[in-house]
Amino acid sequence: MSDGTTDLTALLAESSIRLSESAASRDDAIRLAGAALVEAGAVDASYVDAMLEREQSVSTYVGEGVAIPHGTLAGKDSVRQDALVVLRFPEGVDWDGNHVSVAVGIAAKGNGHIALLSALAEVLMDPDKAAALRSAETPAAVYELLSDTDAD
Repeated sequence: MSDGTTDLTALLAESSIRLSESAASRDDAIRLAGAALVEAGAVDASYVDAMLEREQSVSTYVGEGVAIPHGTLAGKDSVRQDALVVLRFPEGVDWDGNHVSVAVGIAAKGNGHIALLSALAEVLMDPDKAAALRSAETPAAVYELLSDTDAD
């Protein structure tokens, strides 16, 4: 991805960055991420069910206090356009025994999710960037973290 990585910020509307969310459970957090994708116009409401279904088969917790909920392959038909949402849970969410502070919801047509996951992984593999994402208090801070995925 050295010839210009996926620009995560192009897929992230400012209204899709929610930094003071609260969820009683993993499934509540997934529903909130799904609702944000619906509000962004990226997916039909049925995509939220596909996100919950994905979580039943394989956890989307990726470490560093971050989960990346996304739909199953069957949910692809519900996707209107590629998009990201970032939800921060200051109180944290129990995600199958893991403490999650940030959920990054993904909607992608075709194989777009692979590039998105790869670019997100680049941020999350850097403990400092992951910590900054967990503590981000403004949309600008989130944009800054996600926009320099090709700078090393």
